[in-house]
Amino acid sequence: MKRISLSREDMQPLLEGLAILGTGGGGNPEWGRMILENDLARGRSWTVVPLESVPDGWTIVSGGIMGSVKALESIGFGKVLEDWEKDFTLLAVTRYMEKLLGRRIDAVMPFEAGGLNSPIMLTLAARMGIAAIDADGLGRSAPETQMTSWHGLGLELTPMPLADSRGNVVVVSRAAEPTYVDEVGRWVVSKGGYLGANNHYPMSGAEAKRTSVPGTFSRALALGWAVQAARAGGKDPIRTAAETLGARHLIAGRTESLKEEERMGFYFTTTIVKGRGPDAGRTARVVIKNEAMLCLLDERPRVIFPDPIYLLEPGTGRGVMSVELREGMDLVLLGAPAHPRLREAALSPAGRKAFSPARFGQPDLTYRPMEELPA
Repeated sequence: MKRISLSREDMQPLLEGLAILGTGGGGNPEWGRMILENDLARGRSWTVVPLESVPDGWTIVSGGIMGSVKALESIGFGKVLEDWEKDFTLLAVTRYMEKLLGRRIDAVMPFEAGGLNSPIMLTLAARMGIAAIDADGLGRSAPETQMTSWHGLGLELTPMPLADSRGNVVVVSRAAEPTYVDEVGRWVVSKGGYLGANNHYPMSGAEAKRTSVPGTFSRALALGWAVQAARAGGKDPIRTAAETLGARHLIAGRTESLKEEERMGFYFTTTIVKGRGPDAGRTARVVIKNEAMLCLLDERPRVIFPDPIYLLEPGTGRGVMSVELREGMDLVLLGAPAHPRLREAALSPAGRKAFSPARFGQPDLTYRPMEELPA
């Protein structure tokens, strides 16, 4: 079976690429670095398998940690990582899923591409002695569990076991509404120390190949190496990122205002970016729910989730996290078409509900591919 090699030298470009792909979310890449360094220090290694190489009969699941960014920061991620060596909640909940399914799990797959939430699945796979699949349900990050190519293309999210940091386990066996599962998860975590883990989307290898977005790790790695090479070689890393991503320039400017709040485990922000230089006189309004979900240019929709909006630092091309945004910060926004599989999912009957702009406070909007929206 074909495998993708990840070495210590790949760590920085991998995290750099994942941070960009995270569209403002996907978790702090510094925490992702701590996870990977901890694995290497403890002699763990990662086996990554391309999506097309997955045997049809494999049993594959996804999942991840759940919780408040503020809770992780208040505890300290180093302490969290230390505690995971004694009791890794994500491993415990994945073993619980094996009991529910009545069979061994052969591989795991990230829910999304992001600086923390992709590495977390690498360490889960390493601790279980199984493979991580080079694919996910988005090719970017998203704030809610039902916002995936898997759901939009007909896979069941449930059963979903959830475990909190206090040892409580709740199983959602079936959900009549796709948003119910995520709402239960947020409630469980909020009652259990604001930290926990879940496991979901059990699927066969054949189903994974039909519904997943390929290239989580390989694409991030290529992107990270390209941006780093541009930076080191005196080339424009923003242009390099745009070319590698197949993205279009939206605006380069300065963050003029931020309206922020944390609600039910989500980080909500509306950011106004005033154009500078060639973009002087233009204004972007970005709606963020953990990740960038909508970009309006001069108050006209220009990019709507699931098409990605990349938040980049001018000069370096570094992916900016939504929690980093501050008034007066310079920012470059790029927009790109989502992977065709994710778009197909978003336009399906199930996806129209699960991906609805109403989920990020825009009930009057309907998703349209960015190339169909006026520039």
